[in-house]
Amino acid sequence: MQGRSIFAAGFSLALGWGWGAASALANDTSAELKTGGLVFVRSDAIEMEEEDLFISTEEITVDYVFRNRTDEDVRSIVAFPMPDIPSNPYSMVSVPWFGEDNPQGDNIFGFSVEVDGNQLEPELEMRASTVNLDITEDLIAAGIPVNHLVPGIEDQLAALDEDTKADWVARGILHHDFYEDGDTRVDNYAPLWSLHATYWWWATFPANERMRVSHRYTPSVGAAAGVGFLDKDGSPGGYDFDGYQRRYCMDASFLGALENATKQTGLGYPPFTETWVSYVLTTGGNWAGSIGRFTLTVDKGATENFVSFCGEGVEKIGPTTFRMVKEDFYPERDLDVLIMLRLDPQ
Repeated sequence: MQGRSIFAAGFSLALGWGWGAASALANDTSAELKTGGLVFVRSDAIEMEEEDLFISTEEITVDYVFRNRTDEDVRSIVAFPMPDIPSNPYSMVSVPWFGEDNPQGDNIFGFSVEVDGNQLEPELEMRASTVNLDITEDLIAAGIPVNHLVPGIEDQLAALDEDTKADWVARGILHHDFYEDGDTRVDNYAPLWSLHATYWWWATFPANERMRVSHRYTPSVGAAAGVGFLDKDGSPGGYDFDGYQRRYCMDASFLGALENATKQTGLGYPPFTETWVSYVLTTGGNWAGSIGRFTLTVDKGATENFVSFCGEGVEKIGPTTFRMVKEDFYPERDLDVLIMLRLDPQ
């Protein structure tokens, strides 16, 4: 059957099909960041009655209904941990950054949250580490942003005194290289630390009552030029086919559609490029019991693409949307989605 596209969410399921999605991405390869759902201190007092999850490449929205099943109010911290964001001059990670005039500031995923319909301003904690050592205070003391994605950070690093730069290079905090421009040596310094960021807020769950929590953000989407798991004629093979199969549950219908599309174009190579999105679903296990009712809605974006992921019981509810509903659902694995974007005009 034809593919289906899905992007980041936060609980566990095992899905599997393929369908179409959106326009092509750039030639470079970038890794996605695996985002996930809300984290709550493990307790038998609060249960998740409902989770309604919508996934697309543009936006992820999640609506929860929690219930305090005890006779006492429960006050606790609820947190949304972002994935660790590494900094490496030799690799790229896809981050929905908003440019030099980014109104979101450090909120690089545009994360927002509502509680019972009221907008809430969560706290944002950011920490930095390298070689498993926390270096947050070192950065703050030197006036360097903990968020290594801030535009112009390389200029701030270059302005550090020479002793600090030498120390940070030795400790794996900075990457250093240089080049010759005529008779002039030009030194470059780049961050090497990982950013750990968590949005959090205090929540009071009233005794024997329900609370509705909604959050939304922009997902991180991985991309690669070409197709790693197909041969030039579009048949299954290529690089790490078995790994793709385990991760995305590609069925015969999905693979056949890709092969047929390749043959029809006559280009001599698959007319697709890969994108993928991952979502941490297993954080749903932090709440008391299973999820009473779990609804997943996926919008693949466009009809000409193909998508595959692991799952069951999915129904098509619109030209580009698909839905899966599960009762008494317990997350056991995270979700990975492969979207094949058509390159040639239809």
